[in-house]
Amino acid sequence: MPTDPRALLTPEITVLERGWLSANNILFIGPQDTALVDTGYCGHAEQTLSLVQASLGERPLDRILNTHLHSDHCGGNAALQRAWPALRTAIPPGQALHVRHWDPQALSYTPTGQECPPFHFDTLLTPDSCVLLGNRPWQIHAAPGHDPHSVVLFEPQQRILLSADALWENGFGVVFPELAGGGAAFAEVAATLDLIEALAPRVVIPGHGPVFADAPRALEGARRRLDGFVRNPTKHALYAAKVLLKYKLLAWQQITMAELSRWAQATPYFDMLHARHFADQTAAEWLSSLVDDLVRSGAAVRQREWLHNA
Repeated sequence: MPTDPRALLTPEITVLERGWLSANNILFIGPQDTALVDTGYCGHAEQTLSLVQASLGERPLDRILNTHLHSDHCGGNAALQRAWPALRTAIPPGQALHVRHWDPQALSYTPTGQECPPFHFDTLLTPDSCVLLGNRPWQIHAAPGHDPHSVVLFEPQQRILLSADALWENGFGVVFPELAGGGAAFAEVAATLDLIEALAPRVVIPGHGPVFADAPRALEGARRRLDGFVRNPTKHALYAAKVLLKYKLLAWQQITMAELSRWAQATPYFDMLHARHFADQTAAEWLSSLVDDLVRSGAAVRQREWLHNA
């Protein structure tokens, strides 16, 4: 097996690995057209545009495909649509109506305190069908759990999987439907992991982090993590709160504690997590404990009344 899993990818695939604020961008440069799977966070839209333009040279970007509509996966859509007005955008069907009428509440941006400029779509990524990327047909599979409407893309001949946030090399994305009281979301994560195991990918391009080839090891770790969350949902809630806070800090880079408190008070998910799992503390005490956890882990630095991204 090659030491670099990227060597297992087919020549038409270019992976633009991003930081945790922006999802990886997967660029397909085929004989007929070009396509980009996921576009990153809006704060990085200019950088996304520059990276894609540099990779394409004189060719235009013809298509965008979004695995799901969290802001770190589709935040660059609007900028790319402006740059290439003729390109077509494909999204999973579950939230098509909310995109068409642009509802940031239903699309989760308002509840999670995130941002995403409005964009339009032209077609759907319908599960149990295929889409042509490069010169190969890719299967579209429903992958609920982290997001109820998410899909993953699989090329069966070379067994390449675009796993979005359903599977990373060391984990998976926050299970947002579980936080909202969905009840079955952890079971959906388990079913999606079973799906990935059945696909038996030879190489995985995750939504975040490096390309990897040892899917069985990643699945084993993901199942252990999921089992811990099922046994102790408060552990998952704490993880989710810290992820939301760290994600926003990545966008801000620095913020005063007073401004952070105002943002937390205005973010419905924080109020919901506090009320359901941490009501034994005041909101201020809980936020302070989250900040302390981020500082202890090395994810943030606190200097008097300022919190800085580490």
